[in-house]
Amino acid sequence: MLMPPPAPGPWQRVVDGVRGLFDHMGQVSLMAVHAVRAGFRRPFEGRAIMHQLESLGVASLGIVVVTSVFIGMVMAVQFAYGLRKFGGMEYTGRVIALSFARELAPSLTAVIVGGRIGSGMAAEVGAMAVTEQIDAIRALGADPIKKLVWPRLAASVVVMPMLGALAFVLGFAGAMVITDYEFNIPAGFFLRSALGSVRIQDFISGMFKTPFFGAIIALVGCHFGLITRGGTAGVGNSTTRSVVVISIAILIADFVLTKLTIIMWPN
Repeated sequence: MLMPPPAPGPWQRVVDGVRGLFDHMGQVSLMAVHAVRAGFRRPFEGRAIMHQLESLGVASLGIVVVTSVFIGMVMAVQFAYGLRKFGGMEYTGRVIALSFARELAPSLTAVIVGGRIGSGMAAEVGAMAVTEQIDAIRALGADPIKKLVWPRLAASVVVMPMLGALAFVLGFAGAMVITDYEFNIPAGFFLRSALGSVRIQDFISGMFKTPFFGAIIALVGCHFGLITRGGTAGVGNSTTRSVVVISIAILIADFVLTKLTIIMWPN
């Protein structure tokens, strides 16, 4: 009677996990290079890019509006209560504006919207993979990376700065309204104090991150969609993995890009 192979030990599981991580990173990097090269070849897939801009950008406006406004309100309440203990409530507008311009608007928007966009990409491309539509594209002599990945990558890179800028405006507006209503800080003073503290470099350093976040969302979502196997269960698994990996990758990239922006635009 044949005995089943022994289960891998904890160290072997760690090694296999690290090996799998680098394997995925290599595949995503190669796919990114392939997609960018394919984007400069005719046809330029303009209609597909416009469709993805509508699908990714317009469809994400609702979640951006709701999350940014209420996060701005929550941050304003927290900072106002905290600063009131030290007699510094007049600094609330400055703190909120700097927080949103440099960090909250780009990174939080990317995490929230990235979960929606990335899961949609993984599910859509994964469904095509398990139904052999991607094999049919190859059989017809077309490039799946150019047809599927490039339009989503280009649209995500363009959409994320717009959504980040919108989140900054709406989040600051929500904070301004709630502080005027609840803490009697005039909206005009709130706005003037914020404009006196936030420089254009602060806004640029935040928006500088958003194209990279968009690229991460599109590449990871498409990657897990393309490697989907196992029918509908595989599609669900790829969707879940894409959301988790996108969130972690955005947070890691946020730290690296923040260090880079500090070097590029020192205070």
